[in-house]
Amino acid sequence: MNHTVAALGLLLASLWLSGTRGDAADWPQWRGPSRDGHAATGSVPTTLAAEPKVIWRMDIGGGFSSPVVEQGKLVYLDARDGREVVHLVEAATGKEIWAVPFANMYQDEWGQGPRSTPIIDGDRVYAQSCNGEFRCLNLAEGKVRWGVGFESDYGVKFLGSKANEGTASRRGNNGSGVIDGDRLFVPVGQAQGATLVCFNKLTGKEIWRVGNEEASYSSPVVATLAGIKQVVYFGADALMGATYDTGKLLWRQPLRTNAKRHAMTPIIREDTVTVNSHTFGTICFNIAPAGETQTVTQVWANRDMKINLATPVLRDHYLFTHGEINSRNFVCLDALTGKTLWKQPGMGETVSSAIAVGEKLLVLSDRGELFLLAADPARYTELGRAQICGTTWSSPAYVNGRLYVREGTLSGWKLTCFDLLEARP
Repeated sequence: MNHTVAALGLLLASLWLSGTRGDAADWPQWRGPSRDGHAATGSVPTTLAAEPKVIWRMDIGGGFSSPVVEQGKLVYLDARDGREVVHLVEAATGKEIWAVPFANMYQDEWGQGPRSTPIIDGDRVYAQSCNGEFRCLNLAEGKVRWGVGFESDYGVKFLGSKANEGTASRRGNNGSGVIDGDRLFVPVGQAQGATLVCFNKLTGKEIWRVGNEEASYSSPVVATLAGIKQVVYFGADALMGATYDTGKLLWRQPLRTNAKRHAMTPIIREDTVTVNSHTFGTICFNIAPAGETQTVTQVWANRDMKINLATPVLRDHYLFTHGEINSRNFVCLDALTGKTLWKQPGMGETVSSAIAVGEKLLVLSDRGELFLLAADPARYTELGRAQICGTTWSSPAYVNGRLYVREGTLSGWKLTCFDLLEARP
């Protein structure tokens, strides 16, 4: 590469990012900038202080939605006074810029408030409530640009009940839509042709719809498999891929499980898709061309790796994740074979959230303990740990050395910004 061009590129990148550290990057959606659990390299902690520095901490309302950050602004959702609310704050200080209620609150025995992670895209923010109200708002002042209701516009009856537990209509719409180009893909969950709906992100106009099953708690991803750009979604009864342009169903793999509780986000590696469940374990499928459609073939299955809620992080061809249901294991799997390479106990009761940062992993357990690990497939290698918060069931956001963590249960919720790069004794 020409050194002058490379230097100019780095300079422009640093100016565009305009952060206090030149290698900053954002976390604007579920699972980060590329929707794969990977943060930008550069701002990599080498160790963890016993008590990481708190930049700010605030009391917030209920909910298990994750925070998102872009260009110095942070968006989070919570429950206040019987409503689900979108908040915009300054990422550096926690100072609130605006708050907009947008739907009635949902609550069950696990807690109250929204569970879907919002999206920041340019001058807009997208938010989804538990009961299926979806809104696009101006980022500057919170004014609603457009919205749809899964029940009012698509006939998806929100039951809000534990009866027949499992699908989004009973435990809340947890899955987060994905934006690619001018398109927004949302798991609506109408079982008569609109499992997944593609909208114009600016106007809310429907472009296409596909699928005949309910929505799960999973989130869709955009990927190119066997040469075709498509949207991959893990619905209540099946894993499927639909063409990006028209929504034509390319392939469908039935995967029916107890309570239809599919929560993980599909993992893409080359032409394969890996998913996991508390019922069938962890399975990898290969997608291959077949005329105008595609075929699905199982590559491997690790039936013992019954992961309940966590989505693995893929690094090289290794998967790192919270392990089997009801275990406290953190595990590493070979993504080529499904073989379990190692297990480490004591990493959380039900779920841990993992973020890949360069050659390291930040792992936050549901007990609020943060681990810094080497992303080492040969062995568990711990580089540091710190107790940073109480109970948390939300994935954190990592931006430029700062970790934004939501914690809380029915007794109260907090949102905290930690600086992981400033060394403290």
